[in-house]
Amino acid sequence: MSIGLHGAPRTLNTARLSLLPPAPEQLPDLIRLKADEAVFGFMLHGVRTPARTKEELEDDIEFWLVRGYGTWSVFERETGTFLGICGLMERPDGRGVALRFALWPECRGKGYAREAAAAALAFGHRAGLKRIIAVARETNLSSRGVLTDIGMRECGEFRHQGHRMLVFESLR
Repeated sequence: MSIGLHGAPRTLNTARLSLLPPAPEQLPDLIRLKADEAVFGFMLHGVRTPARTKEELEDDIEFWLVRGYGTWSVFERETGTFLGICGLMERPDGRGVALRFALWPECRGKGYAREAAAAALAFGHRAGLKRIIAVARETNLSSRGVLTDIGMRECGEFRHQGHRMLVFESLR
């Protein structure tokens, strides 16, 4: 039974993580994260300036209000430490609603991205999204591993700025 996007709780908690909807007090953490080449170098449009990050935060807050889903800031529950972002967004290329995640490099190998991505994917499907995609560079083995581990399957590819991009999907 679909609960509808606007009826879904906005904060998600997993065993180790809290996923909080975007809020102005998260801006300093987001500026650091989105300016880091090791984190955002793989993301669509690459690293961001502080001004662009502020604009994106404002857009993310509005997106939640309009769509009832969006990007969360990810925190470790035990310590409250900001780990990165994870969520659902409408891809600008028209491919559909996409799962995305970007966590600090020191989070790699601990299962945080997998845990956050699984929670976001489940949220989207519980809220009634029938198809959710994700896109990863062919060379980004870590992201590809997360996507397959949470049950997404490869369904296509395209080229972007000289890179082979793989499209994954989850259908409900």
